[in-house]
Amino acid sequence: QVTGYLDDCTCDVETIDAFNNYKLFPRLNELLESDYFRYYKVNLQKPCPFWDDNSHCGMRDCAVQPCPSDEVPNGIRAGSYKYSEEANNLAEECEEAKRLGAVDDSLSTETRRAVLQWAQHDDSSDSFCEADDIHSPDAEYVDLLLNPERYTGYKGPDAWKIWNSIYEENCFKPQNVKRPLASGRGESFIYLTEWVRVCVEKRAFYRLISGLHASINIHLSARYLLQDTWSEKKWGPNVTEFQQRFDEVLTRGEGPRRLKNLYFLYLMELRALSKVLPFFERPGFQLYTGNQGQDAEMKHLLLEILHLAKSFPLHFDENSFFAGNKREAAKLKEEFRLHFKNISKIMDCVGCFKCRLWGKLQTQGLGTALKILFSENLIEKIPESGPSYGFQLTRQEIVALFNAFGR
Repeated sequence: QVTGYLDDCTCDVETIDAFNNYKLFPRLNELLESDYFRYYKVNLQKPCPFWDDNSHCGMRDCAVQPCPSDEVPNGIRAGSYKYSEEANNLAEECEEAKRLGAVDDSLSTETRRAVLQWAQHDDSSDSFCEADDIHSPDAEYVDLLLNPERYTGYKGPDAWKIWNSIYEENCFKPQNVKRPLASGRGESFIYLTEWVRVCVEKRAFYRLISGLHASINIHLSARYLLQDTWSEKKWGPNVTEFQQRFDEVLTRGEGPRRLKNLYFLYLMELRALSKVLPFFERPGFQLYTGNQGQDAEMKHLLLEILHLAKSFPLHFDENSFFAGNKREAAKLKEEFRLHFKNISKIMDCVGCFKCRLWGKLQTQGLGTALKILFSENLIEKIPESGPSYGFQLTRQEIVALFNAFGR
């Protein structure tokens, strides 16, 4: 159990728990089950831009291809492993990953019609920045409720390589943080680069990524495959898995810090929601799905959530970000942006499609939150009616922002 105050904040864990569990999350959960927020367009076919993706879950004839097996010719299915000795050895493990990690891309006819309307609506909006290449022929809509974030069998060296690349190459590393030396859960730890002084921005960046990592690990521990028989699959909490990742003794003190970083991430995204209220309050903004009654009801619920976010008494104070020398601040802000952009690209190296889906969605959601916090001056100038030319969010960014916060 994590308790007490969070570093760099005036807030404590207990205040956040009470606010979230009893006030905000029940409303947010209802919003995320609506048609507007449950469908996310994503390109899961993009090649890894940083290294050759040889992980068995990323192989063309293996693992998490969303194509139904009955569409693959029998000859290919029967002979897909025989040309590679290594692949043959991994066939059984791969088959498990295929079952657990495959993305369910089924959509009803009614939904497809609504989705076409959304696409037209998005095309007509004045986008502030281009999201994942949603106009690519490889991009497809995914129902997030049919594809919950949970254990998929994606683990070991391939998964470790992703996080190692994020932390070692793309993350500002503060002092006294330990990470496992190798992909196993042995006792060998390595201390990350020691810095005598780490500015608040770089410390915050590291804590956001650590919080995101903690969130993903909590979900795979909470929705673990406990039983897999011909009659039923049973998913539920795996306490042992959770303890291996967060127990104070087993992680040499790192576990509670990781959990506190999750609270820090929550505070940061909550602050972004409180700041972006003027954008959604405009009469011209609607959560467009084609169902007028539901659209109006969901906008009302959305504004209720945003007003609730604004009412939180102990918000993170982002005014300390980039507040020093203007030239240095601009340089640091650009460094921040490029580091984060790189992390979002690394998500295309994740071998499991379901993990890739949630990784891409959550990094885009966090990126959207940062974009909001860095655009405060533009948001303040948004007119009460008419188009918002200075600041804009696409539907893609909106869906990612709220679903990432929901995680």
